[in-house]
Amino acid sequence: MTVSESEGRHAHEQDLRVFTGVEAWVFDLDNTLYPASSDLFSQIDARISDYIARHLGLAAEEARLKQKAFYRDYGTTLRGLMIEHEIEPDAFLEYVHDIDYSPILPNPDLGKAIAQLPGKKYIFTNGDRPHAERTAARLGISEHFDDIFDIVAAGLLPKPNLETYNRFLEKTGVSPARAAMFEDLARNLQVPHKLGMRSVLLVPEGTRAVFRDEWELEGQNAPHVDFVTDDLTGFLNAVIGAMRA
Repeated sequence: MTVSESEGRHAHEQDLRVFTGVEAWVFDLDNTLYPASSDLFSQIDARISDYIARHLGLAAEEARLKQKAFYRDYGTTLRGLMIEHEIEPDAFLEYVHDIDYSPILPNPDLGKAIAQLPGKKYIFTNGDRPHAERTAARLGISEHFDDIFDIVAAGLLPKPNLETYNRFLEKTGVSPARAAMFEDLARNLQVPHKLGMRSVLLVPEGTRAVFRDEWELEGQNAPHVDFVTDDLTGFLNAVIGAMRA
């Protein structure tokens, strides 16, 4: 099967018909359901740095370095702060998600594509439920999801920990062999792929124009990444077409 231009500039590695039989569609939230170019997550990123500077008494640059180290080493900055500094998670989550959601624009084409996917749909995020709900509402896609599995439901243990995926599967009853997962970080797809899910990596259009650490951009050619695209809506439409064919 040839690659359609609508699927994005990044070609997939397999035949899209491997999605036939998928009954659960699992989507990361930040920089996945909305494009990284919207800069919504950059607001969260800045507030995380500010939180660290305030609570640990650090200069801005030092706080930034500590934030990135926590994120890399623990999966989320929150996890690092909890382990190394015993911070209170609820106050942190409320503070960092107190942002302006207006950069997120309604995406009816994405909503239409998600609605046509057979089976159940989930948001699986290292953020919290209120943030996911506000973001999905801005996108106009809330009604298409059966549930949101957030960092609180995960016991504050973030992706890519195996225990977190197991909690998600136990709570939702999803069968990995009949599921697909969409993520913007390749490392968060390693466990789902091992469990038997189809794995799709979302990369931002014009990747180098979007500031991300080098490790966040790794893994596009990793064996645990089945498909890579920079156009979620186009990719979903191509999958729907392949399944119908």
